[in-house]
Amino acid sequence: MIPLPSPQPHPTTAPASTRWWKHWWRKLPPSRQDRFATLAPLLSVLLFLSAIVVAITYLRFEELEREQEAVTRDVEYAQQRLRLRLLERQEQLMRLAREVDNKEISNEEFEFQVESLISQFPELLAISWVDGRRNVLASYASPSAPPSLIRLPGSTLAPNETDGSFDLARDLRQPIYSRPLGEEPLNATLMLQVPLSEQGRFAGTVMGEYSIDGLMRFGIPPEVMARYAVALLDDRGRVLAGSLQSPNAVLRLLPWSDQPLEHEVAVSPVGNGLILKAQGYRTSQDIVGSGFFWVIGALSALTVWMLLGTWRHTRRRVQAQQALVAETNFRRAMENSMLTGMRALDIQGRITYVNPAFCSMTGWTESELVGRTAPFPYWPDDDHDQLTARLEDELSGRSTPGGFEVRVQRRDGSIFDARMYVSPLIDPKGHQTGWMTSMTDITEPKRIREELSASYERFTTVLESLDSAVSVAPLGSDEMLFANKMYRLWFGTRGQGHRHLVDLAGNQPTPSPDNGDAVDAFAGMPTDTLTEAGAENAEVFVEELDRWLEVRTRYLTWVDGRLAQMVIASDITPRRNAEEQASRQAERAQTASRLITMGEMASSVAHELNQPLTAISNYCNGMISRVQEDRITQDELLGALEKTARQAQRAGQIIQRIRAFVKRSEPNPTLSDVSLMVSNAIELADIELRRQQVRLTPYVAARLPSLLVDPILIEQVLINLLKNAGEAIAQAGRQPGERHVELRVGPKRQDNQDVVEFAVRDSGSGVPDEMIERIYEAFYSTKSEGMGIGLKLCRSIVESHHGRMQVQNIYNGVEVVGCCFSFWIPVVSRLRPEGTTDSTTAQSLTDIERAR
Repeated sequence: MIPLPSPQPHPTTAPASTRWWKHWWRKLPPSRQDRFATLAPLLSVLLFLSAIVVAITYLRFEELEREQEAVTRDVEYAQQRLRLRLLERQEQLMRLAREVDNKEISNEEFEFQVESLISQFPELLAISWVDGRRNVLASYASPSAPPSLIRLPGSTLAPNETDGSFDLARDLRQPIYSRPLGEEPLNATLMLQVPLSEQGRFAGTVMGEYSIDGLMRFGIPPEVMARYAVALLDDRGRVLAGSLQSPNAVLRLLPWSDQPLEHEVAVSPVGNGLILKAQGYRTSQDIVGSGFFWVIGALSALTVWMLLGTWRHTRRRVQAQQALVAETNFRRAMENSMLTGMRALDIQGRITYVNPAFCSMTGWTESELVGRTAPFPYWPDDDHDQLTARLEDELSGRSTPGGFEVRVQRRDGSIFDARMYVSPLIDPKGHQTGWMTSMTDITEPKRIREELSASYERFTTVLESLDSAVSVAPLGSDEMLFANKMYRLWFGTRGQGHRHLVDLAGNQPTPSPDNGDAVDAFAGMPTDTLTEAGAENAEVFVEELDRWLEVRTRYLTWVDGRLAQMVIASDITPRRNAEEQASRQAERAQTASRLITMGEMASSVAHELNQPLTAISNYCNGMISRVQEDRITQDELLGALEKTARQAQRAGQIIQRIRAFVKRSEPNPTLSDVSLMVSNAIELADIELRRQQVRLTPYVAARLPSLLVDPILIEQVLINLLKNAGEAIAQAGRQPGERHVELRVGPKRQDNQDVVEFAVRDSGSGVPDEMIERIYEAFYSTKSEGMGIGLKLCRSIVESHHGRMQVQNIYNGVEVVGCCFSFWIPVVSRLRPEGTTDSTTAQSLTDIERAR
């Protein structure tokens, strides 16, 4: 394409911008002028087409937004109308429920009022009066109701008939809507449970059943149904009433087709189980009206195609010219940037070429080296004979493929070590014209290699002086690659000791994934593809040495490329002995604490046992006297004996609970029921609290998950906290109405994990601020007769179960009105006993989700 001529403004009238344009155009090279002249029309056409597309798209999106707002507004209006209709029916059923609660109507009056409601409001299909045991006391169904909704008085509702709404109404004591019920979506019904109460107790529900299709026909405004395709959906997207537009795959392929405008909202007060959805009816777009857009687009595309063809032709011409220049410059730059020295010899041994790197290594210039024959100026004087023999071997083709090492002298007289590689020099016709030699300076690598050798000797000396046994052997082989002095002292020079340590470490129980350590579960097993693995630690007992060893293994690649395994064994016998002794001391301390607790509660326990024993004595004396006087029947005698047996059983349970609590046993983490542990602790602690005239109020959440704990230890913690709470209230001198302890147990989310929290709140005088930091210290107590080990042991027990314990005062303004001791135990504990499977963990996780 011919470049555009530069403008020629009048010298006296040309503005400054025109002069700048002229100056800039002349500075451009011809190739840039051609490219700019080609791309300027192309850019103009693209900008014009983009402006049209943006304008049409903006107008179309504005129209769609207005239509979408209209759909949203109408759907919200319809939802409000439907909500008001449901609330009106709900108020009528609640009024009916109040009359039932107040016993103002009988069963016949109930059926009469229900019949009036159903005949007045066609969306109501059936209304039933159900007692607390799901028995139907009275019911009336619409003549149009399906047979499944006709419930006879005296029948019993199945649990699955209410979809859990009956249970929720009983628990929450408020009206509850069920999810849509029914196998057939088009015949689905909605159930409303209005709870009944009798003297504060749950007495059943007034159950109303709606037709979802009736709610659709009588609750949605007609003007909304005329403008839109309206439907009621359940939470799974099934259409329960109404209809929606089916997608049209053909129209979707057309560029002017749009998806139908739609909006959906959950129906209140039902919730997300019932969704109101509306779709705007499709309207065809005027295809002829968009013809202007398509004509302009086609003409613009044709213009762009023609301009692109011209631009490609110009670009290919410029690219061919640039490729030739780039190839020449690349070859020259490659020769000048190589760090390896290159030297070419002809058949007679004369230097014909040297690159800049060769000249930089030797210090001689290209003009001084080209054309020279042996001896060359960079040969050291002492090596002439050796280098001459090397040159003869090189010219005769007897050079080694791996190269050879020589000394090279620089122009300043300094000498460096170099390695040379020789290869034949072949011309384009396939004839050998000489020899090409590459030279690399190896002075620094040689120095590093020598330093590495010295470093290896120092490293070996350090390993020989270690107190741990270090050995390296290939996988699956008894060959020893390395063994230090301690290994040789324990196991000799053979590889059986290495394999024995690996087998002992591999047979240890696999830790659970909760411990966070990077452990290779396939230690000692060769694999086809082995990624980088972390160290594996195991503590094993070696009978031959009568020692406990900590064995650490790691995979590594040996110097010859083979996959090997390194084993480091350290003697930990003194540490294991100390840990066992500390464990025994902790167990004795826990047992002593339980004995001390029961000793302090001895008088209360004796009083608690005296009651059933006194009752047994009275029953026996009464029966003896009445038998002697022959004034007792067989039924009266059996009744007295049964009461005597119950009192004896009660005394036995108290003694058995005390014996199980104080009995010394090894820690045994098992899946334990939280409610059972709490009830066992309350059974013992409540004896002491009742002696101190303290009222205990427990709150235990339902459906708590099982915990992987030692139940005796957790019961010990709860008993100590409850006993301390009672003593704190007695010490504070609270009035009888203020002497109360509250125990709360429930699920909680703590540190991104599911836990069960135990909290003991008392109405004592709290803990002074200066003592909170020291309250867990051993032998530190706020009581004059206390030993100061109770809270210390409680905290140790909780932390041994990977839990945490804390204390905080309860304030009323600035006054301390009590104290709260709390601790939590994780649901999925790391104390997993042998035989516990992943299914148990999954069940625990399911239980905590249900408890929420």
